[in-house]
Amino acid sequence: MKIRQTKDIHTVELPFKLKISFEKIFNLLQKYADEEFKEHPYHEPSKKIIEEVKNIPELIDGFSDESLLKKHEETIELLLDPLFPELLLENEIKAVSIPFTFTTFKFTSRFEKILQNAGEDYELKVRNFESDLMYIYACTLILANVHSYPVDLKRPFFFDIPDKTTNSIKKYRAAFNADFMDIFPTETAPKLSEDDIKILLDNFENIDVWKEKLPPKSYIFKGFGIMNLFDVTTDEIISEIRTNLLKREDNLVHTLQASFRKFFGIDDLTLGFSVFEIDANNLAYSRIKKEESLVLNYVKDISCNGVFCNYVLEKLFLNNETLAISDVEKYGQQTKKNNFYQRLKNMNIGSIILVPIQASVKGDLSIIEIASPRPFELNSINQNKLQDLIPLFKIAVDRFSEEHQNVLEATIQENYTSIHPTVKWRFYEAAEKFHRESFEKKEKAKVEDIIFSDVYPLYGQSDIKGSSIARNQAIKEDLTTQLSLAISVLLEACKSERLPIYKELRFRVDQYLSEVKRGLKAGDEISILDFLKREIYPVFNHIKEINNELKDLVDTYINRLDPSLHVVYEKRKAYEDSVTLLNDQLASFLDTKQEEAQQMFPHYFERYKTDGVEYNMYIGQSLTRDKKFDNLYLYNLRLWQLQIMCEMENVALKAAEQMDHKLRVASLILVHSNPLAIKFRMDEKQFDVDGAYNIRYEIIKKRIDKAHIKDTEERLTAPGKIAIVYSQDKDAQEYYKYIKYLQSKKLLGKVEKLEIEDLQGVSGLKALCVEVVYQKDFDIQKTITIDELIQEFK
Repeated sequence: MKIRQTKDIHTVELPFKLKISFEKIFNLLQKYADEEFKEHPYHEPSKKIIEEVKNIPELIDGFSDESLLKKHEETIELLLDPLFPELLLENEIKAVSIPFTFTTFKFTSRFEKILQNAGEDYELKVRNFESDLMYIYACTLILANVHSYPVDLKRPFFFDIPDKTTNSIKKYRAAFNADFMDIFPTETAPKLSEDDIKILLDNFENIDVWKEKLPPKSYIFKGFGIMNLFDVTTDEIISEIRTNLLKREDNLVHTLQASFRKFFGIDDLTLGFSVFEIDANNLAYSRIKKEESLVLNYVKDISCNGVFCNYVLEKLFLNNETLAISDVEKYGQQTKKNNFYQRLKNMNIGSIILVPIQASVKGDLSIIEIASPRPFELNSINQNKLQDLIPLFKIAVDRFSEEHQNVLEATIQENYTSIHPTVKWRFYEAAEKFHRESFEKKEKAKVEDIIFSDVYPLYGQSDIKGSSIARNQAIKEDLTTQLSLAISVLLEACKSERLPIYKELRFRVDQYLSEVKRGLKAGDEISILDFLKREIYPVFNHIKEINNELKDLVDTYINRLDPSLHVVYEKRKAYEDSVTLLNDQLASFLDTKQEEAQQMFPHYFERYKTDGVEYNMYIGQSLTRDKKFDNLYLYNLRLWQLQIMCEMENVALKAAEQMDHKLRVASLILVHSNPLAIKFRMDEKQFDVDGAYNIRYEIIKKRIDKAHIKDTEERLTAPGKIAIVYSQDKDAQEYYKYIKYLQSKKLLGKVEKLEIEDLQGVSGLKALCVEVVYQKDFDIQKTITIDELIQEFK
């Protein structure tokens, strides 16, 4: 009987004295030797074994001398044979073991072969189970079996056993059968109280406490254990792959490749992958987002002619089915040596498995490539081993897609700005290209310019009429209040202390007050506030200390000041609150309606709050890659814009009911018939027209709202009217149709045709000025819907 001894049972420190005993199996055999079992097949063999064992009492009483295992080898073999059925010797990995020392004897045939392949120098060791932990583990058995206090420290035991025939390490999990053992205390074993057990429960890491409460060799372990091993090499490799997939490391493919080589048992297996953004309507538009591929090498076209044959294209990209090409040469013959065959051949690939993984992020598809240089090593049979791994790949692909999305978002935010959803796809393309070039380590990789050509602009504004005059008047009134308060303090100070300086300061404050009442000039407010801070406030600090009445006056002055701005800010605040209220209501209404307008056709939209609201819109084919543009959408958007301007006039009138300053707006639409190009300005983080020819449009936008009607002093824009500015008569004819429709809806009134004075660098502009019909019962929720507009337009 072969014995494998890892540690001498006398030198291993445990709370036990170890005694090898076969008493329990002897008692079982005695039962079958009884006459009542004389018909049982075990009866006669049991009688013979019992007669032989009776002459060797140490096998029953127990012994610690391992040499007796060899001395009584034949008898021990007879005792243990019932536990090792011959039919299972080639299948089970089983041995009798002395627990905690892993001294083993009596092996199944399969276990013996495993140990032979491991080599004579191999020592059976438990992985990651140091001696202190083994001592504590033994103590938990004592708590459970002797003191009836079960403590759960169940941890699987693993053995890493080399296999020299395959030059690999096999992984085994051990299961122990403790049916043939007993544990009981020696006479010197300390008695454990409930408090002692609680102390042990709170001191798992403190081996000294365990050795104090359960000293070495204070208990007897009598019997033997049976150890069964189970091959978990594949499970461990899957676990290893799972761990690696969840890691965030740059060299992931190389790490996974090592695991897959063990998984398939192919030492020179290679691994690659690509991530595609798939256009389901046209695979030729699909693009590689990230690649460490074996065969694709950054191809831009994944269509049949570009890379794959129809069969591969359909399996991977349409059906998302795993594909095994077990013989690349045969595949080449069947496909007339197409491009994909040539790529496989160039990479010395004899067989390959391609695994498509569809990410949760719409449009992302990963292709995992597993290749061998020899045909048939990878095939449709062993591809099924991947079934347990595909969910792990999907988790990793989803994580990659999310992280990749975050990287692109960060790139866009850093280099561009918050982008309107309609054009976001183009910024992603630019970010993808930048990261691909960076990954390829191309020199001078940079983010490209974003330009959209042949787009039609629409511009509109609802400008607060007379905002500059109203703001200046509010500033004037606040400064008048502040200077008057200062004068009242100085007047009382003169009565309290007849100091000439008070009169001089009051005189200077009077002068500033007179200047303010005559009218403010640029810089007046700053110089007045600076004077107060330098000359007046130190005096106020002085007079506060000499007279309580003066202190109250100064406190009254201070209380009228805004705590953060340190100026009287009453009229201005009322005005700014009115402007904010009007801007917020106009902007909110426009944003809500804009979301609806996107349903007609995706278009670019940007809005600004100034003294009122102004906005730009651009529509055209280049702004979208998913929908066909037609001029019908432009006409729809122009009608929508005019209708929205009518409704915004009503929103503004209704908002005035809640204002201290009854503000009105003047509305304007600028019509530009010719398409132009817009470019994203990196320095300003916004779109602007591109090209010298198109600059005229921007000039008009900046100057038109201050223009006058030709040969008059009357401003073009006025409350209660919408000015539609154009340069070509065909535009006027188009807008007459829209006006007529909205007149039928009682939204617009009379219309007149006007000529506009020549502006600097711009001449020949005309305008239609149309009256707004205000609705007495105007309700934002009951405005004309997009569907009604589209139906009317048809």
